[in-house]
Amino acid sequence: MSPGSGMSSDIRDAPAYSYPEASRYLRIPQATLRYWVLGRARGPRASQPLIRAPFGADNKVSFNNLVEAHVLRALRAGRGVRMAAVRNAVGYAEAELGIERLLLRDELRTAGQDIFLDRLTSLITLSRSGQMAMRKVLATYLARVDRDDAALPLRLYPFRAEWSISDKPIAIDPRISFGRPTITGSGISTEVLADRIDAGESMDDLAWDYGLEIAQIEAAIVYERAA
Repeated sequence: MSPGSGMSSDIRDAPAYSYPEASRYLRIPQATLRYWVLGRARGPRASQPLIRAPFGADNKVSFNNLVEAHVLRALRAGRGVRMAAVRNAVGYAEAELGIERLLLRDELRTAGQDIFLDRLTSLITLSRSGQMAMRKVLATYLARVDRDDAALPLRLYPFRAEWSISDKPIAIDPRISFGRPTITGSGISTEVLADRIDAGESMDDLAWDYGLEIAQIEAAIVYERAA
């Protein structure tokens, strides 16, 4: 079924991650993630969600939700963009393009980007340099999502500031290790590696056991344990 459908048999739409897990994987404050997914039900600042939780989710989010939050983080990074402006721009772009869940779709990288960003920048009155910076950050985050033949998200490479744009040492793939973060191309859980280091094992031992490079193990430790 389509990404916008209420129910889906696609594993990418399955409720698989608790809020603490999703928050840790993406390095997004849990309160922020909940606000994006749940909105605010009451009060003068009541708002609709920006991310649609899976149908029947029991306080969990899906892989597709992780991708949407990853993209929202890019829009927030370094710009202080208010979510009200993003919500307005997303709704406008989706209405103009006739597609659902723009944050999930490849159209945000291609055909829909200009409509979305033009609307967003008009709402927040960014300078020309600010617009260029936002486009660059968004492009960086979108490049960390692999897509299938239908241009829908297949794999997410979480981002850390100390990694270069081309560095993709960690992958989240809903088909591998129950969708938990792994060393890219290996299926080896970053959490397992970090736990074994904490238990006193050496990186050399782990490298031998799993056939990994020391740099890969270091990336896993940084990803799992860095604040």
